[in-house]
This record gives sequence, C-alpha cells and structure tokens, in this order.
Amino acid sequence: MLQVKGISKVYSNDKKAVDGLNLDIKEGEIFGFIGPNGAGKTTTLKMITGIIAPTEGEILLGGHSIKTDAVEAKKNFTFVPDHPEIYDAIKGIDYLNFMSDMYDVNKEDRKMRIEKYTKAFQIDDALTQPVNSYSHGMRQKLLICGALIPNPSIFILDEPHVGLDPHSNKILKDLMKEHCANGGTVLFSSHVLEVVENLCDRVAIIHKGKLIALGTPEEIKQERSISLEDIFLEMTKDE
Repeated sequence: MLQVKGISKVYSNDKKAVDGLNLDIKEGEIFGFIGPNGAGKTTTLKMITGIIAPTEGEILLGGHSIKTDAVEAKKNFTFVPDHPEIYDAIKGIDYLNFMSDMYDVNKEDRKMRIEKYTKAFQIDDALTQPVNSYSHGMRQKLLICGALIPNPSIFILDEPHVGLDPHSNKILKDLMKEHCANGGTVLFSSHVLEVVENLCDRVAIIHKGKLIALGTPEEIKQERSISLEDIFLEMTKDE
C-alpha cells in the first residue's frame, strides 16, 4: 500500500535529516511513526506526500511513484499536517466542498460525509462562518474532516492529536479504526506514546534520521513489562 525505499534527505548543511529509511506499510494497518523532536518525522511525511523531494530513494503509494507519477500517487491519500493552516477568508463549508471537488466526491456521498464528520467533531454549526473565526482546535477538526471526506486509501496525519479536546481525540481514534476495518491504511506521527501503544498495529521509531526500531508494540518491547514510552526513552537517549 505504502512503500518507502531507501529515502534520504540532505539539506544545505550536508546533514542527513533522514538517512536511508525503509518502510512497507500494509493495507488495513494503523502505523505509528515516532521519534524525538528533530528526528526526521515531519521531513519523512513531507517526502511521502510530495511536499518536498527526497535526495535519494523511492516512494510508492498504491503502486504509484510520488516522483514520476505524482497525480496518480496523490489520489491514494489525504494528509493532515502538524499545523492547521487553511485559507482563512473562506467558510468552513467552502473548504470541505473544495476538498470534495479535488477528489471527485459525488454530491450524495459528499453531503452524507460532511454531515457525519462535522457532527462527530461538533463543528457542524460553524460551517457557514469564515475560517479566520475558528480556534486552533476547530481548524484542526476541519482539516481532519476534509481529509476523511474523500475516503482515501491512505490517511496520513502529522501530530493529529495536538489541539484536540478529549472527546475529539476519542472520535479520531475510533475513525482511524473504522477506516482500517474497511480496508484503508493509517499512518500517523505522535508524541503521545500511550495512544501509539494502544492504537497501532505496528510502530517505527526514528532517531537522528535513522530507523532504530520497527514492529508491533509488543515486539519492540520484547515482552518486557514496561511501557512503549520507557522503551522509546531508552532507545533515543543520547549517551
């Protein structure tokens, strides 16, 4: 479903922000991507989504290369970035209709999904208001709704739980599970390691641009009676 083959990213200081990363994320899988600040998580997600180009390596989404077949590759996913930046002069409903148009969502499905997701996140009564009147949390909810409406094969989120209230966090986790139960795939980064441990089928840990662990939470913990958070801190501490 999503293949990352030996990707690296070198910026102008010649330091590798991401170094030879390989991932193979399967259909129906909730996949957690974790690491300390500056580890390369957001850079990796930006390469996967085509926002920036890798210096080396290849990325395939639904079998299509994000480099050589970008339009077809991008039809396979939607993306929620770590900062909820939206054109703020438009109304919430205009943004959701824009996302629906971009992914050719028909009128019947569009109406049903807009109602379903905006009611779940409790922003349905704000859709006729301009986005510049929204709080940070409301903008985050709007972005998530916009990413869910196309019903993508792959749902990619960068720190999606930041800015969400507990009710909305629970709704988002339930929607992730529902999406994968219906054959979709979820890839998300997070600093909330308890959520990652309890929600994800598999987890990758990145540190200083390199993959240092990959597997189920139980495999990474190696049957030790400690939390994923403790394992993470142990693996990523600097000597």
